Amino acid sequence: MSSVIKVVLLSLVLSTLFFSLVSSASNDGLLRIGLKKKKLDPNSRLAARLESKNGEPFRSSIRKYNLHNNVGDSKDADIVILKNYLDAQYYGEIGIGTPPQKFTVIFDTGSSNLWVPSSKCYFSIACYFHAKYKSSDSSTYKENGKPASIQYGSGAISGFFSNDNVQVGNIVVKNQEFIEATREPSVSFVVAQFDGLLGLGFQEISVGNAVPVWYKMIEQGLVSEPVFSFWLNRNSDEEEGGEIVFGGVDPNHFKGKHTYVPVTRKGYWQFDMGDVLIGGKPTGYCAGSCAAIADSGTSLLAGPTTVITMINHAIGATGVVSRECRTVVQQYGQSILDLLLAEVQPKKICSQIRLCTFDGTRGVSAGIESVVDENKGKSNGVIRDAMCSACEMAVVWMQNQLMQNQTQNNILNYANELCDRMPNPMGESTVDCGTVSTLPNVSFTIGRRVFDLSPEEYILKVGEGPSAECISGFTALDIPPPRGPIWILGDVFMGPYHTVFDYGNLRVGFADAA
Repeated sequence: MSSVIKVVLLSLVLSTLFFSLVSSASNDGLLRIGLKKKKLDPNSRLAARLESKNGEPFRSSIRKYNLHNNVGDSKDADIVILKNYLDAQYYGEIGIGTPPQKFTVIFDTGSSNLWVPSSKCYFSIACYFHAKYKSSDSSTYKENGKPASIQYGSGAISGFFSNDNVQVGNIVVKNQEFIEATREPSVSFVVAQFDGLLGLGFQEISVGNAVPVWYKMIEQGLVSEPVFSFWLNRNSDEEEGGEIVFGGVDPNHFKGKHTYVPVTRKGYWQFDMGDVLIGGKPTGYCAGSCAAIADSGTSLLAGPTTVITMINHAIGATGVVSRECRTVVQQYGQSILDLLLAEVQPKKICSQIRLCTFDGTRGVSAGIESVVDENKGKSNGVIRDAMCSACEMAVVWMQNQLMQNQTQNNILNYANELCDRMPNPMGESTVDCGTVSTLPNVSFTIGRRVFDLSPEEYILKVGEGPSAECISGFTALDIPPPRGPIWILGDVFMGPYHTVFDYGNLRVGFADAA
């Protein structure tokens, strides 16, 4: 037997042993992929700060991005690019090629492409810290060459498409289109614990309109049912990170029955959500329903600044003072209150006091300035935007307090206090670790059920001992209508609640995790 054949056989044996350790397929026909878990650490948070530009991180960004047709005909790319994978905690392992070259990836329901670093990545430092795909080592590689790029909140990747077999657990997806990343310029990817991403979203948001791995599993008859599910282990004392199950659900992963809601817009696993409650009291913000996304690639829980500020206030989280917010409350607070008491439609109040114009559905910045100096005009426009946003938030806050029969003085004081609790521009807020057990539950209405998050579930502990910090699991992300506002339910929510992604019936289900 030649030495070449011996090497090939040894590689196959090792790869088989490797995959037997990270996955299993039992008699119930389910494919289980074990997930690894890492703790949040100060180094990742430092890198996140370095990624912020001029104090404007991805989480509070409301800008639309143009990917120059790199996402096919999709108009839904604005959320994918706002994602930051730096805080991601859960990873699994796959193989690409024959014999399989192993990679650690995030199984991400909030995107749809598979990408890994390429051996042709020469000029990005990140590539030297991660496994790289080498097409010449695979007998099933097929050249593609179509260029691709994806802009994330934490940095961009670019490269080209290739085709090869992808091994997930003990099944092999044949001729899968994926991206070989040749540029990963962001600091984020240098410190990241993962090599790449495996997207489990819909093809509608796939860069290059590539068919997602999950679609190929179904098309090639590799799973018994068009369903996959996530169980994330939030017990920090246990090594097991969790499990993703392809082809159905594992009854050992949940208790009771799932509450299912239909997917309302393909692209992300998006559904309608009801009101958000703080300490059992409704905020009123989503009483008429809000859009929400179940996203395994996001560690935190992101929502509109208006409600995140209310949560910050309730849990004593640090924030920053907003001068525009204070100006609105001090100069227009009584007028807003009077209009609410007069039962004026809340959406029209900020236009009535001329801080916004009303477009028929919501307030938009008035932004009409007759100034000669162009730079001054831009500055005034920014201020107008901030004043309009502050007014809309003040309306929601005051309306919430009126529902609780608070006095006018108490309502105005509450609004002023919230102006001091605006989410930190770094995208995170800290709380006193000694107060965690006294904090209120924060709850989300999905379907006919209210899903509670206890403070132990939504507060993330970073570090150990006296230097440990407690970080709020809530972060602000403002996406304007008509696409938003949108809540992104990441691992903070998917940890306590086992999540089912039912592609066959286009629905998402949640049940108490076991």
